[in-house]
Amino acid sequence: MDRRQQKTRKAIFSALSNLLEQKRFECITVQEIIDEADIGRSTFYAHFETKDDLLKEMCTDIFHHIFAERLPQEADSDHMEGSANLELKLGHILYHLKENKCNLKGILEGESGELFLYFLKGYLCDLFIRYKDDFPCDIPEDFLLHHLAASFSEAVKWWMREDTRHSPEEVAAYYMAMIRTQNRK
Repeated sequence: MDRRQQKTRKAIFSALSNLLEQKRFECITVQEIIDEADIGRSTFYAHFETKDDLLKEMCTDIFHHIFAERLPQEADSDHMEGSANLELKLGHILYHLKENKCNLKGILEGESGELFLYFLKGYLCDLFIRYKDDFPCDIPEDFLLHHLAASFSEAVKWWMREDTRHSPEEVAAYYMAMIRTQNRK
């Protein structure tokens, strides 16, 4: 992608972000995005086929950054227990989600929330598979991964509804406490 294309894409993402601070994703039109980004209709459609494709790309960019970034603590986490390392990673994810709170609230409050959560769960499954050995082995792997990803996604929704008043560390600790409780039964 050349510089001009990158600049246009950034303007479109920024326009959507600005609009999400004002209203839910479903209520935003392509025309509003075009007007906010100060681009032409054909330029928008050269980058994205639909508004949902724009959302998908925005989520992909957010998640790729969050899930690809290696934590400084991970470099010397060989001595950390798997669940402690997972809790640290979940807190890190929550920090990044909090940074995007304005966008996420506008997305999660509407129908597009399911699309966002679908993408989030995919990334979470890729994360949780690295920690599968920390959980009971008599559970089918796909069931375990789905459960972990779905329950963490619900925790994110709850946290956003609570206006992120709990710290990312607290929410990660709540989640891990629930998982540990389920494992003891």
